[in-house]
Amino acid sequence: MVEYLDPSERLVTVFGGSGFVGRHIIRAFARRGWRVRAAVRRPDLANFLQPIGGVGQVQSVQANLRYPESVVAAVAGARIVINAAGVKAEHGRQTYEAVHVEGSRAIAAAAKAGGADQLIHISGIGVDPSAENAYIASKARAEAATLETFPGATILRPSVVFGPEDGFFNHFAEISRFFFVLPVFTEGKAKLQPVYVGDVARAAAAAVDGNLEAGKVYELGGPEVMTLREAMQLTLRIVERKRKLVNLSATASYAVAGLTEVASLLTLGRFPSAFTTTRDQVLLLDHDNVVSEAAIAEGRTLAGLGITAQGVEAIAPSYLWRYRKSGQYEPSQFA
Repeated sequence: MVEYLDPSERLVTVFGGSGFVGRHIIRAFARRGWRVRAAVRRPDLANFLQPIGGVGQVQSVQANLRYPESVVAAVAGARIVINAAGVKAEHGRQTYEAVHVEGSRAIAAAAKAGGADQLIHISGIGVDPSAENAYIASKARAEAATLETFPGATILRPSVVFGPEDGFFNHFAEISRFFFVLPVFTEGKAKLQPVYVGDVARAAAAAVDGNLEAGKVYELGGPEVMTLREAMQLTLRIVERKRKLVNLSATASYAVAGLTEVASLLTLGRFPSAFTTTRDQVLLLDHDNVVSEAAIAEGRTLAGLGITAQGVEAIAPSYLWRYRKSGQYEPSQFA
């Protein structure tokens, strides 16, 4: 158990702290009485994190994973270091190799040199160094770089993460406002196990209680396994919109995604992000993303950590209501 009598020593540094998963991890540690240092590229844009904790409990500091000296400064004095940084698509110098692989190596090296007790690396189910998908392959190399540099690091691999600011259910709900026909990429057959972001954060915070074992890989999934098509149908049911779902083959899906990428590029990013899907994202949707039988048998899951996973139907309606025709004033038929 990572426990200290002096509160000043209970410091955790969270890289990617202003991101979707990172901000929930910060909340989980703040609630446990830890001081939190959010390591972000633009601290001036992360002031919204401060109210998560008490006065002075959450502090944002500048850190760029491409500059190791800033990473070293960000982990100074931290007993626990968490890497929740990542990019969904490559932009300029923010490449998968620079952020995921070399960035993870820099964080692991700084955590080791700084004497951190634990390093927790947020990855994803299905990572594979030989994958055709550049995103998945880089995530696998990031894990390898982390464990090579900090052998006792703990890896957390969540399935599709959902919650108020997610880019999954919110995405389907958003496009349902504009189109009567919605494309279902790769025929919607891939199996997913959506996991609530709060549960992922609780898994990371389990380090405080000594429940995360060094060097282990945990797979985090929710209580429901569903196909992509079923996830879209559930979204439409929650937002109470009738839309036609049309299956697209993998080839057609890849072509459509490529067109939206080109449209975004030609308009200098002004093409609506809600309508943009990258080809890497399509490749992700062509593979199952569920907790393995091995992880279940060995207790490397949320249940194994003593966490009761919350389901989509219990959480999603609380933030998807805004996509109904009259928002919160629309009488809900969801049950």
